[in-house]
Amino acid sequence: MREALLRYGLYVIDVFVVTILFYWLFLLVRGTRAVQALKGLLILLIVAFIAQGLGLTTFNFLVKGLWQVLILAFIILFAPEIRRALAEVGQRRFFRGFLKEAKPGYLDQIIEAVDILSKKKKGALIALERETGLKTYIETGIRIDSEVSRELLSTIFLPNTPLHDGAVIIQGNRVAAAGCLLPFTRNPDVSKRIGMRHRAALGLSEETDAVVVIVSEETGKISLAVGGRLTRDLDGTTLSKTVKNLLFHPVLKEGEKK
Repeated sequence: MREALLRYGLYVIDVFVVTILFYWLFLLVRGTRAVQALKGLLILLIVAFIAQGLGLTTFNFLVKGLWQVLILAFIILFAPEIRRALAEVGQRRFFRGFLKEAKPGYLDQIIEAVDILSKKKKGALIALERETGLKTYIETGIRIDSEVSRELLSTIFLPNTPLHDGAVIIQGNRVAAAGCLLPFTRNPDVSKRIGMRHRAALGLSEETDAVVVIVSEETGKISLAVGGRLTRDLDGTTLSKTVKNLLFHPVLKEGEKK
């Protein structure tokens, strides 16, 4: 009797752990194309448990074989979403320790440049690097390695200049590169009305933790893409507060609790 209760307890714990794992994965890929596939895998897992409990040997054998194939297909088809999820895990404070103290002064230059470009209806795409490195995308553009200034950013996005169509990538307080190519969003639910800049911003925010600012060339409206989500129609003040909140966290000093 005692052994039976122990086995039953371990079974319940096993199911609970797997359920928590799938729920955590769902939260990480929420809003991406991997959600439906993850739901399908969860249904298949439930069917496998039922088949095993009822002692359906042949059916259970078929489900297990299909399960292995589907997991491999899931990994191959949704590699970008999985990479993003793993990168998000690595960005947790538990793993990376304390953040270094940062000076947000250069952000004012970016916000001022965005405000200027917005009023003039000049399209712009600016990606600010956080924990996930953007070296891969920097290499697709022209390296600049210059201090951030509103004059530089405003000039880069002038129409008919060589670099205005690509993205500017900011590393720390420096303009790393301009004219960079960013991946387009893979989310099928994204409205077809949004332009290429917005699609590229969403794509980068899906694969990395970058904060991406967009200025519409048609309307001059300012948008922000973070974590695969797009926030539109921002004013300068709201943009400044939001970006600073995303990029900078309070630094814990010695003796303080987390």
